[in-house]
Amino acid sequence: MKSFQYLSLLCCVFIMQTTTFGQNVEFKKKNFPGKKSEYKQAKKDLKKADKFFFEEYPIYSEALPLYLNVYKLNPKNAELNYKIGVCYVNSVNMPKAIPYLLQAEQLSPYVASDVLFLLATAYHADYQFDKSINTFRRHQSNLSPEEITRMARTIERRIEECKTGKELVADSVRAFIDNMGANINTGYSDYSPAITADLSMMVFTSKRTNPFNNKKDPVGEYDENIWVSSRLGSQWSQAEVMEKPINSKHNDATIGISPDGQKMFMYYGKKGGDIMYTERKGKSWTNPRFFKPINSDGHESAASFSYDGKTIYFVSNNSNKTVNYGQHDIYKCTLNVKDKWSDPINLGATINTPYDEVDVFMHPDGRTMFFSSDGHNTMGGYDVFRSELQDDGSWSTPENIGYPINTPGDERFFVLAGSGRVGYYSSSRVGGLGKHDVYEITFLGPEKKLEMATENLLIASQSQAVTQDVVIEKSVDIKTSRLTIVKGVVSDAFAETPTYLGAEIVITDNETGQVISTLQSNSSTGQFLIPLPSGKNYGIAVKKEGYLFHSENFNIPKTSDYQEIILNVKLMKIQKDSRIVLRNVFFDYGSAKLDPKSYTELDNLIKIMQDNPNMIIEIGGHTDNQGSHQFNQKLSEARAQSVVNYIAKSIPMSRLQYQGYAFDQPVADNCTDEGRALNRRVEFKIISNDE
Repeated sequence: MKSFQYLSLLCCVFIMQTTTFGQNVEFKKKNFPGKKSEYKQAKKDLKKADKFFFEEYPIYSEALPLYLNVYKLNPKNAELNYKIGVCYVNSVNMPKAIPYLLQAEQLSPYVASDVLFLLATAYHADYQFDKSINTFRRHQSNLSPEEITRMARTIERRIEECKTGKELVADSVRAFIDNMGANINTGYSDYSPAITADLSMMVFTSKRTNPFNNKKDPVGEYDENIWVSSRLGSQWSQAEVMEKPINSKHNDATIGISPDGQKMFMYYGKKGGDIMYTERKGKSWTNPRFFKPINSDGHESAASFSYDGKTIYFVSNNSNKTVNYGQHDIYKCTLNVKDKWSDPINLGATINTPYDEVDVFMHPDGRTMFFSSDGHNTMGGYDVFRSELQDDGSWSTPENIGYPINTPGDERFFVLAGSGRVGYYSSSRVGGLGKHDVYEITFLGPEKKLEMATENLLIASQSQAVTQDVVIEKSVDIKTSRLTIVKGVVSDAFAETPTYLGAEIVITDNETGQVISTLQSNSSTGQFLIPLPSGKNYGIAVKKEGYLFHSENFNIPKTSDYQEIILNVKLMKIQKDSRIVLRNVFFDYGSAKLDPKSYTELDNLIKIMQDNPNMIIEIGGHTDNQGSHQFNQKLSEARAQSVVNYIAKSIPMSRLQYQGYAFDQPVADNCTDEGRALNRRVEFKIISNDE
């Protein structure tokens, strides 16, 4: 629930009535005979608490314990009960405000003009939706015509949220929600988690103590810094603060990370709020720089990469960006064929409302977007919504992802693992470690039992888990399982000790020949991660200067389930006898006719030969053992010749040789379909490369 600054609607006026029902007890010495010292201390505590309470930015957490001390002496004071109620409304323990606000109204119905509004809000937070609706109506009936004009939409909106809350609670989704414990969370605010698609790394923002600054804000927290944790088995490691240049002596916050964890968006709070961008180079990160295509004179607060890095989804409140529907809207920028970013494009009225749409996250499946909103059919505050990109480029109507994931409070910064089984977000809940904590959500399907497998990463199995909400109702279909993640390490094939390489990895749509995306393996670790949404025939080429390229083919059906594939690539240096399998060279069945899908792969080979003008190569054709040796000998030789004929359009025939090997050189067992598929191949071998 959004914070209620004193006094929530800026319309509260204390109207103390000392004679109401003869019950209200004022803080006068005569009302506390025989308690001189207690009265004296209570007056001191009351004065000190009021100072916190009436600050420009009220520090309710400091005022509350002092008011509660005073309450021990005088529980029958309407104003004191009201102030305690206000403090609780502005805390994670909002339902605790209910008895104090009820008491305040009972002692003096006109103690404050917003007492019923706050009471209705507390009922809402306590899931007492009918009482909340009735109390909002009571509050409305006490308003003047001018106040009704000003407040009518707000009250009706809150009533709508209560009705939505009743519906969502009655139709709960099946999920575990777990506080991530002391390895991630502290007594300060911890929020805005961002994860790699395979859950190997999490970065998040924290206002805890840090080595970069010791300046506290008015509510006792430090400037923002970015922290990182790695997953070890089913647990997350103790978070560590990220070093310079990511963190500085100013506020530094993370708002988005690429699926492979090599690129990151950061929030820059000065100049109204802008977005910065940094890349990981080996073990370090580049100096953050402003991402100009999306920054404006307005407030940009969140950004997310598409799986291919060619679209940036972001949040802005700048009405100069073509069109604006509300406070903050979600926009996108796309990268064209000339590597230029387009002007911002508003995602339209299906996504954006007259309210706030924030914290956008685009899943690496390439089609599912999540964001927080206090519009749409929220049950209170910011809820998490999901929308899917349709084939025609439109977005589906946003869907509230349900209770208990969403609550009457604020649920923000939602991100989802590539598998679709585990998500993370920030929430302020009773039982947390700090003002805001990071929580893990484990989504359960109808076939799953409560005892979940290790691979589902249940925080429930962790000793440091703090709270767990368990709801066993309907399943929640996240619809993000149609994704394949290919990850591994690129290294030198001939090095005596492991030598990791920073290589260019080009992903191509074999059907169209278009490059889908290009990324780099880490120059220090050689690690890479490639998200491949289902429904395409992908060609992957790993390239490094001085080495032969390595190719892979992944033909992933639309209905393919989520999977992770480990691919460790050993690149061979350009030297005599080095050879590679051309995995993206295709032929019609039983034929030597070259499929056009092969052209991208062969163009890569031509490029190597052009860069090495003295290179002489052999193209070798290989088959499985189905059919006679004579047939396969002719077929393998014809296929090798077809490849050479294509290359010869750009390279002299004097540098090209070909040979058919039938099934005489198998690389796998011909007794299985998988083995026979591996044996049906075209190889490229360097015969000589004299200078």
